[in-house]
Amino acid sequence: MHGENTECPWATTTRGEVAARVLRDWGFELPDALFRFWTFLESLGPVESRALGEMDVSPAGVMDLFADPARGPRAGIDVRVHGRYYRDPPEFLTFLHGGSDGLHHGLWFDDGRTPRGVASYHTHDGGGVDMSAATPLEAVRALLERCWRDLDDDERSDEAAARRARLGRLREHLTAHETGDRPETGLAYSRAYDNSVRPRDRVTTLDGAGALVPGETALGRPAQHAVDEYRFAAHMHAVFEDPAELEAAVAEARRRLAAGDPTEALVLGRDLHWASGGDPVREAAAAELLPAAYRALDRPALAAVAEAHHRHRDLPHVDVLEDGVAQRPGRRRCRRVSSAGPSPRPAA
Repeated sequence: MHGENTECPWATTTRGEVAARVLRDWGFELPDALFRFWTFLESLGPVESRALGEMDVSPAGVMDLFADPARGPRAGIDVRVHGRYYRDPPEFLTFLHGGSDGLHHGLWFDDGRTPRGVASYHTHDGGGVDMSAATPLEAVRALLERCWRDLDDDERSDEAAARRARLGRLREHLTAHETGDRPETGLAYSRAYDNSVRPRDRVTTLDGAGALVPGETALGRPAQHAVDEYRFAAHMHAVFEDPAELEAAVAEARRRLAAGDPTEALVLGRDLHWASGGDPVREAAAAELLPAAYRALDRPALAAVAEAHHRHRDLPHVDVLEDGVAQRPGRRRCRRVSSAGPSPRPAA
């Protein structure tokens, strides 16, 4: 362990204050793993902090409360949309921003109270939600090893060697908190763990994360990861692009919901939310179905998040806390470094 970073803004904040604030305003119980992530950030030395910055990784969203748990949102904005991107499902609570194409990570609260693990996706890319990390520090370790892998071709570059040395220090520091039982590095780590969490007990949704719901769907959807995702997506997008088919699908979800089964309302609402694309009809249908489904499933916190997000989906920035939270600028990519200069890291 390195000495405490006295410039860390979270150093005087208690765990209890942040946990109480999130429980009160979001209705979510923060896990021990998030506080281990906080402890890790607090204790970084200058070398490790530089390495984290070179990975283009920074705490975001709920982590901003560690600076001041009492900080409120700007006037007229619901605090529950802080750190919430346009396509974020209600279950997603951002804690980390970093990487290219709007990559961000969040805790995933699909029961509306306690987190199942970590979710991530790229806001500017076509991929779905990845659920391969169980904790925030596992997510950071995965990003670190991808950066390590991207430097593998540049071992003779002095700059690359220096970066690898700093990343090695950061890895040593991180594994003192978590993942110390994983000796793999770089590509070997990615192969071993990037798909280590693929639960099959959630019903298929367009976003790729699946929905925790017990009933039957109109399409007889199988479990997530047990379906041809391309064919499923093509079918759902065809439905959404046909006004008559879309209205029929929404009407069927309403009918089932009125009969006591919220399953179709939840999965169709999630699909419409993910694929809204600025379309007001899809946005309105998602805003109708999701809160009703969550309340029928006794998940009032998710219903409230869905409603708040619908009211604020057109905000120009995801940072909504008052006084001192700067708008997030565009971030540099994790890059390969060679003697000829940097070049963008290829997609993982």
